[in-house]
Amino acid sequence: MMKKWIITSMLLFLLSACSPALDANEQSSEQPSSDPAKNSQTDQESENQSNQLSEITEGEEEINEEMDEGVSGDHSKVTPQYYVDSTNYSVKPIDDAEPSVVLLTIDDAPDKYALDMAKILKELNVKAIFFVNGHFIETEEKKAVLKEIHDMGFPIGNHTMTHKSLNSITEEDQYEEIMTLNDRIEEIIGEKPRFFRAPFGGNTDYAKDLAAKEGMILMNWTYGYDWEPGYMEASALKDIMINTEALSNGANLLMHDREWTKDALSEIVIGLQNKGYKILDPDLIGNE
Repeated sequence: MMKKWIITSMLLFLLSACSPALDANEQSSEQPSSDPAKNSQTDQESENQSNQLSEITEGEEEINEEMDEGVSGDHSKVTPQYYVDSTNYSVKPIDDAEPSVVLLTIDDAPDKYALDMAKILKELNVKAIFFVNGHFIETEEKKAVLKEIHDMGFPIGNHTMTHKSLNSITEEDQYEEIMTLNDRIEEIIGEKPRFFRAPFGGNTDYAKDLAAKEGMILMNWTYGYDWEPGYMEASALKDIMINTEALSNGANLLMHDREWTKDALSEIVIGLQNKGYKILDPDLIGNE
């Protein structure tokens, strides 16, 4: 807004400056000056002012375009470089995009540790999708936590309102589980989720169609361990997450808002990077 005000002020100033010159030119056409050099100088000044007006107008158009891009949201202007393979839910490169990537995802946010996990990832300069359950954002405090995570640059995904198995409820209830949370998330962060993950990975045909209709990218995962009894401890979880045979290009890693996962998160990221994998920015993922 400040740039547009400055440009408008400059335009008004130059227009007012041009007016006397135009009047002088009109008078000189009726009563030509006897001094050719003065007439030439007046013509040159008018040409310079015209060029300045043209440059400012072009600059204003460029700024307006930049503002329009900002309003529409960053991810809407990003050309997709990856898509989610619907057969195994790994991420696949488009054309010549880097294949040695892994995707980080965190479910059941924001329960207790999601904000701490976001801060760890931010410090490491990597991103993850935080999949939200509606029953964790019922208080103003938790709504503020979700907004803070989003404002830090992390995409927010839909993980249903109450984490019910979609296969065990009616289509009407599935609609409420998904759409009510979409609306609630939009109220808090200002945009609807781009990603959907069904509880327990149990998608239904109805949920898949609804997610597609809403423009959401469907996600399950390639591997994850932090809910299994043997990996509810940071060192064991870190070891399996970076040394499992399931780790490969495009792996979609499932983690949860858990204390032991938070404690292992930094070492998991660094371990994956040391193995030559880049942590994928979810904004680069588009529909297949």
